[in-house]
Amino acid sequence: MSDRSYGVAVALCGIFGIVGIHHFYLGNHLHGLFDLGLFLAAMACFFVLGFQGPDWFLLGILLLAVDALHTMIIFYRLITGQAHDGRGRRIAVPGGGR
Repeated sequence: MSDRSYGVAVALCGIFGIVGIHHFYLGNHLHGLFDLGLFLAAMACFFVLGFQGPDWFLLGILLLAVDALHTMIIFYRLITGQAHDGRGRRIAVPGGGR
């Protein structure tokens, strides 16, 4: 079992999920960098490249949608007790009995 708090992990995922903060908390640093990269790329498409044409804006929407879908999957895995920390230990659901 992981020594990371289930409540903190779920809260971070629910509030800052698309930025990837929960991955850094859980010790999954590469996963966190990937999430952060997706978010920053989407923001760059919206605010920097979006003025150069609608294609960049649509790419930003696609990147943000992929990031949001990934966050929903991770959130589901967290609340059902299927998520693991960076050392491969399961994040225990309080009162889960497992």
